Amino acid sequence: MDRRLLTVLLGALAVIGVAVAVGAFVGGDASSGSTAGGSSTTTTTGPPASTTSSTTTTTRSSTPSEARRLSTVRTINGDISPKSVVASGKGLVSAQNMMYRHSVTVYDADGNLVSTIPDSVDLAAFGVTGHPGVSKGSPVEAAYSKDGRYAYVSNYSMYGAGFGPEGSDECQAGDGTSESFLYRIDMRTYRIDAVAAVGAVPKYVAVTPDQRYVLVSDWCSFALSVVDRATMREVKRIPLGPYPRGIAVAPDSSRAYVAVMGTRDVAVIDLRSLTTSWIRNVGGGPRHLVIDPTGRWLFATLNKDGQVIKVDTSSGTVVGRVATGNQPRSMDISPDGTALYVVNYESNSIAKVRTSDLAVTQTVPTGVHPIGITYEPTTDRVFVAIYTGAIVVLADA
Repeated sequence: MDRRLLTVLLGALAVIGVAVAVGAFVGGDASSGSTAGGSSTTTTTGPPASTTSSTTTTTRSSTPSEARRLSTVRTINGDISPKSVVASGKGLVSAQNMMYRHSVTVYDADGNLVSTIPDSVDLAAFGVTGHPGVSKGSPVEAAYSKDGRYAYVSNYSMYGAGFGPEGSDECQAGDGTSESFLYRIDMRTYRIDAVAAVGAVPKYVAVTPDQRYVLVSDWCSFALSVVDRATMREVKRIPLGPYPRGIAVAPDSSRAYVAVMGTRDVAVIDLRSLTTSWIRNVGGGPRHLVIDPTGRWLFATLNKDGQVIKVDTSSGTVVGRVATGNQPRSMDISPDGTALYVVNYESNSIAKVRTSDLAVTQTVPTGVHPIGITYEPTTDRVFVAIYTGAIVVLADA
């Protein structure tokens, strides 16, 4: 009797073990085929044979960024031509693909495609007159609200009824170049849900930390558009001179710094009074700006001089310079403020720079013409936009 009972119990346990194993296998296969965000579109990503496959990273390093090393994880290809990549801070990264693809592509933190958002809009549906029918944009840069709910995307040029000459980098204020629009994208639905009229050929976008304003540099209007984030209306346009581009905002939202690329100067905007002062003669072609978490140190790429500079914001004094490569353009700063990540457009590389002394600690080759870069903080990864049609993802570990 006892021996028969033991045999029955062992048989039952074997059946249960097989069922559990089969269930685990099927469940794992189903989850591996899913993508973040729900409404996935055609997948355009995949690691090349020479790189490691992407995996979900949940543990962040406690090592200061300045002491870590960059290594390539994967390359994203597909129907993209990214001018910029921007991390939401909440696990998503968007690529702005200009008029070449008329889209914004959204990826999870591992580089898997979540959604492709077309830049087509019916402006009349947003109360805008003079542009009947469907218009198209050309997404160039983006910035996110603090909670990651909204992405604000600038459009280099607009296409459709009522729009005049196409935007161009070669322009003068008031030359007839059509003014453009800033889009707001709801990152829960991946749809454009609001627009704001801004100047001609808008480029960089920044959301103030207090969430009050969205700031847009209007390249061909020689101005900065100040957009009320709550109403999505431009409340002031501040003249700056030829070719404003990069924007950095003090952590306390008291000031915004704007690189005016056609000069040697950086504008300082008092965000309470919306008045302007200047940091003069920082170098040739200031293009991109980032500010450290304390607000004390401002960093700028000098596209013409091939340098990155460090500015003491308390005095407006340039305290350091370093050559990183040919035509340094965009850059980002690590969350702990100890490292910069700089794209060198004509050198086909990125440079990692220690912020304390501006020492270049690493140079990594990329594809042809790296143009945009962003630090994804939930995984400590760096995404690099390659203008010729790819995104390179690197681990900072």
